[in-house]
Amino acid sequence: MAKLEFSGQHADEAVLFVFRRHIISMRKGFYGLLISFCVGSIPFLIWSSNTQLLWGSLGGLIIGSFICFYQWIGWRFSVFIVTNERIRQLIQKSFFGHSVIDLNLAKVQNISYRIPGFTGEIFNFGTIVLQTIVGDMVIDKVSHCERVYNALADAIHDAGGGGDQLNDPATINVKEKENNEQS
Repeated sequence: MAKLEFSGQHADEAVLFVFRRHIISMRKGFYGLLISFCVGSIPFLIWSSNTQLLWGSLGGLIIGSFICFYQWIGWRFSVFIVTNERIRQLIQKSFFGHSVIDLNLAKVQNISYRIPGFTGEIFNFGTIVLQTIVGDMVIDKVSHCERVYNALADAIHDAGGGGDQLNDPATINVKEKENNEQS
């Protein structure tokens, strides 16, 4: 297996896994393709004797293909990279714009996931929420949500996050002992 690398990766940082949103997040592109093709086909369906109107169907198909391609670019180049230190969210906003968010796994206090109902169960996608003291990272429409959640939970635990240390009696006793020694 080839070692995965990305721009900005630290020397001792190892990529654990990479995931992306479910293909259903491209549904606006599919709707655009379908609607533009149907609208382009309406004149031929009304006046079917005029074969020149088939060009409208072709034009609708071409416009819809551009809409679908635009949505595909956003889906294909938006990824989530999980390393032993952080999760990096790379979101493609348009053909040229993108955003990058890094979240240190040790800072994550809680992780949860939600399947949004019947469509989420059928198409196997959901939402993962990573909670930190600063705010939440919400990842919508994650393909194989439960599997990604379990892998993320393991990575967060291995990185020392998850908030388990806050309530651990041994950690609390060590902190009290350090406070008493400083007094």
